[in-house]
Order: sequence, then structure tokens, then C-alpha cells
Amino acid sequence: MRPLAGLFLLSVIHLAQAAPPADHPILGIWKLSLPDLSCSETYRFRGDGTTLVTSAEEVSESEYRIPDKPSAKGYYRLEDRIVKDNGKKDCSGAIMKVGTKAINFIRFHPSGAIFLMCADETMNACIGPFERVKGEEA
Repeated sequence: MRPLAGLFLLSVIHLAQAAPPADHPILGIWKLSLPDLSCSETYRFRGDGTTLVTSAEEVSESEYRIPDKPSAKGYYRLEDRIVKDNGKKDCSGAIMKVGTKAINFIRFHPSGAIFLMCADETMNACIGPFERVKGEEA
């Protein structure tokens, strides 16, 4: 039983490291409107380091990691791995696969009400704005 207790402790420590602090700006519900596709996506970043995403018919869950503070350039490195997906098409018509990993860079507006998601720490390849949904809990 001793080795199992050690493994449990390591998994608890791992989860604790993945969860952002309670005042992290990413926490909450964000909406990305895609007018060209007549569609929108909703991202629920939860305090336990998981997300729930809805996009057209798709519903997926992922685990994410994000640092407590932005880089010197003002971006947060967001690492994400899909852990559940209903196998239906998202706004772009794609079907996401469980296990898919992504790294993006988040840049918040000073108001905290919107952010852009970028391919790197520049504004050269970004999507957004993601708008904070007020009045709903994550």
C-alpha cells in the first residue's frame, strides 16, 4: 500500500501545480464570436486547471497550464491537452481528437475584459477577441 500512497501524493501535487491561482485573469467564461462562420465558441476556464469548450455541436474538455504571471513581453503561455470530446464538429467543421495538445500565447487587454490567443509572443497570428461573459460562474 505504501507505493500507492506515494503515487496518490504525487498526483495531488501535480494537480495543485496545474491549477492557476484564484485571482488569475484567465479564470471565468469567455466567448469567441466567429461572424464569418455564423458561429461562436464558449470557453470555461475553471480553477482546477480544466476547461469546458462548446463550439457548434462540439463539447470538449481539456486540462491546461498557464503561468501565474505573463512573460516580459506580456503574454501568458497556455498549454492545453484535450481529455474528452463528444466527436462532433466545431465551428470550423473540424472534429477534435482526445490527446491533442496545443500551445498558445494569451495577451489580455488592460481592462481584463478581452484577450487575444496568438501562435507566439507577437500579434502576427492571433484569433479573438475573446470576450469575458459577465454574470455567469466558471
